Amino acid sequence: MELQRRQDQGFSERKGQNRKPEEELEEKSEISAPPPTGRVPDALLPNMKAYVGILESTFSWTESDRAAAKRAAHFLAELAKNEEVVNLIVEGGAIPALVKHLQAPPSCGDDAAEKPFEHEVEKESAFALGLLAVKPEHQQLIVDNGALKHLVDLLKRHNRSPTSRAVNSVIRRAADAVTNLAHENSNIKTCVRMEGGIPPLVALLGFTDIKVQRAAAGALRTLAFKNDENKNQIVQRDALPTLILMLRSGDPAICYEAAGVIGNLVHSSPNIEKEVIQAGALQPVIELLRSSCSESQRAVALLLGQFTATDSDCKLHFVQRGAVPYLIEMLQSDDVELKEMSAFALGRLAQEINNQADIAYNGGLETLLKLLDSKIGSLQHNAAFALYGLADNEDNVSDFITVGGVQKLQDGEFIVQATKDCVAKTLKRLEEKIHGRVLNHLLYLMQASDKAVQRLVALALAHLCCVGHQRLIFIDNNGLELLIGLLGSSSRKQQLDGAVALCKLAKKVMNLSPIDAAPPSPTPQVYLGEQYVNNATLSDVTFLVEGKRFYAHRICLLASSDAFRAMFDGGYREKDARDIEIPNIRWEVFELMMRFIYTGSVDVTQDIAQDLLPAADQYLLEGLKRLCEYTIAQDMSLDNVSSMYEFSEAFNAILLRHSCIVYILEQYDKLFSQPGHSHMIQRIMPEIHEYFTKALMKANTVSVIARS
Repeated sequence: MELQRRQDQGFSERKGQNRKPEEELEEKSEISAPPPTGRVPDALLPNMKAYVGILESTFSWTESDRAAAKRAAHFLAELAKNEEVVNLIVEGGAIPALVKHLQAPPSCGDDAAEKPFEHEVEKESAFALGLLAVKPEHQQLIVDNGALKHLVDLLKRHNRSPTSRAVNSVIRRAADAVTNLAHENSNIKTCVRMEGGIPPLVALLGFTDIKVQRAAAGALRTLAFKNDENKNQIVQRDALPTLILMLRSGDPAICYEAAGVIGNLVHSSPNIEKEVIQAGALQPVIELLRSSCSESQRAVALLLGQFTATDSDCKLHFVQRGAVPYLIEMLQSDDVELKEMSAFALGRLAQEINNQADIAYNGGLETLLKLLDSKIGSLQHNAAFALYGLADNEDNVSDFITVGGVQKLQDGEFIVQATKDCVAKTLKRLEEKIHGRVLNHLLYLMQASDKAVQRLVALALAHLCCVGHQRLIFIDNNGLELLIGLLGSSSRKQQLDGAVALCKLAKKVMNLSPIDAAPPSPTPQVYLGEQYVNNATLSDVTFLVEGKRFYAHRICLLASSDAFRAMFDGGYREKDARDIEIPNIRWEVFELMMRFIYTGSVDVTQDIAQDLLPAADQYLLEGLKRLCEYTIAQDMSLDNVSSMYEFSEAFNAILLRHSCIVYILEQYDKLFSQPGHSHMIQRIMPEIHEYFTKALMKANTVSVIARS
C-alpha cells in the first residue's frame, strides 16, 4: 500500500524553500521604498523604470556609479517583495540590468585600491533576482540572461576575498537566488550542476557564518530533489560528513536544513541511503526527535520515514534506539505538520512486524486513532496507514477492539478515497485475525472484563467474526445479550452502535440462510391451470363473494391447503353445501387467491397485498402468504414500520415481522426522533431476541453442513 504523504513536497521545495530572504538588521534603506504588500503607488512606477536605467548606465568602479547602482538594485529588491508588481518589474527590463551587476565592473587599473561598495551591488542584485524568481514564469528568463554563471562565481567569492560581512552577505544572497531559480524547475537544477554550482555549495556547508551554511544547505536541498545526477555529485563531493555534523548543531535552523538535504538525497535512492547510514546519521536523527524546535522535529521525522521506506534493518535500528516514544509524543503536538510527519514515520515503522507491538505498547494505537478525527486529509491518511500496519500483529487486535478502534474505523468521516481504501483494508486485516488465540482472548474479555469492554468486544465481533463463529460468540458466550442490552441503554450512541452491530449480524446470517430472503416461486405441483379459474366446467362447488358466484373444483382446493381440506372433509356445514358464502373477503382478493391455488403463482401488487395476506393466512396458503409479506415489506418506511409490525403480529406474518426488525435496526438513527420510538423498541425486544437466536442457530447449522 502506498502512503499518501508530502514526500514530494516534504524535504524538497516546500513553501519555505522558495523564499524571500530575510533582511539584515544593519541594512537601512536609503530611499523611500514601498511596503512589502499592498497596492503600489502609481508614482513609484516611473521611479522603477528610472532605476532600471541607472543600472544600465552605471557599470563602472566610480564611487558615484557604484552608489547609484546600489540604490537602484536595493529599490528594485524592495519593490520585488510585493508580488503584485513583480511582473511590472520584469516587463520594465530589470532582469538584464540586475544580471549585469551580479559581476564586478571592469578593473579600474589599481587592483590594490579600495573598491567602493565592493560586493554590495552584487548582493542587492542577487537579492532582487531571487525575489523575482519566486514566480516560476521568470526563472528561465533570468537563467537565459546568464545569471547562473555569475551566481556561481559569487558562491566562490570567499576564495578570492578576505572573509567579511559583505562577502558573507553576497554569498548568502547568491545561494538564495539559486534556491529560488531551481525551485520546481528540473532543467535549471541541471543547469546549476553544469555551471559548476554544486562544489562551492558543498564547500560552504562548512563555512564559519551560520547564515551562509543555512543558505548553502537550502540550495543543495532544492538541487537534490528528484535529480539523481545532482544527488550523486553532492555525495561525491563529500557533503555527507558535514551534513551529519550539522544535524548535531545547536542551531535548530541548521539542523532543519541539514535534515532537508539528507532527506532529498535518500529519497528513492537506496544506495545513497546506505551511505548516509554508514556515515553515522541514525543517532543524530533520533537525538533531534527530542529537539525543542518543531521545525527540526518535522524534518527528522520525515527523514526517518524516508530511511525506513524499504530497509527492515533500518526500521529495527530506529526502534531499538528509542525513536518510537518520541514520535508518539510528537503526535500529540499542537503543530499539525509535526503530527503529520510523525504519523508518516510511524506508518513506515509499523509495516515491520517487529515494531508493531512496540508502537502499540507505547500508546501509539490510541493516539493514532484520535488523529482519524482530523479534518486534514494527509494527516488523517498517515494515521490510517500506520494503523493498517499495527493491525497486522495479532497481539494488537484485542487492543484495537478494547479501545474502540473498530468503531472509530467504521464511523470515521474520511476525506480522500485513498484513506477510505486504507481503512477498509485495515478492517479486513483485523477480520482475518479473529480466530484461534485471538478469538479465545476476546471471548475471555467478553466474560471477565468490565461491562464497557464486554460491549466493545461484542460490537467489534458482530462486524468482524465469520459466520462459523457466530453461535460460539453470540449464543454460547452471551454476545447477543450484550448487543440487545445496548438497545435499552440511556445513551443514544450506544443504542445506535448496538443497532448497527445487530443489523450487520442479521445481514451475515441472511447471506447464508434464506430466513428473511425474498421467497422464490412455489415449487410447481399439479395445478388445474389458468383456464379453470372461475370456470363452471366440471365445477362442483360455488362460492358467493359480494353476491357473485365463483366456480371452483373441490379436488383443487383439497390439494391446496389444510383449511379447505378441513372444510370439505371435516364436520363443517360447508362439507355438503353447493354454495358457500364468503362474507369477509372482497371479490378481487378472493379471485387472486383462487388464481394462486389454480396456477401456483400470481403477481401480488402493493394495492392488494395487505388485503390478500389475511385471506392467505385464513386459508393456510403459506406460499401466497410469503409472497404478500415480501411485497408489503418493499413499501416499508419510517412512517409505517410500526403499523406494519402490528399488522405482522395480527396475522402471524413472521417473515414480515423479521423484515420490520431488520428495517428498524437499519434506520435506527432516523427512527430515534420518531414519536413512540422507545416504547416500540421495548415492545419488540423479545422478538428481536427470538429472531436472532433462531437465525444464529440456523445459520450455524447451515455453516457446519456447508463445511462438511
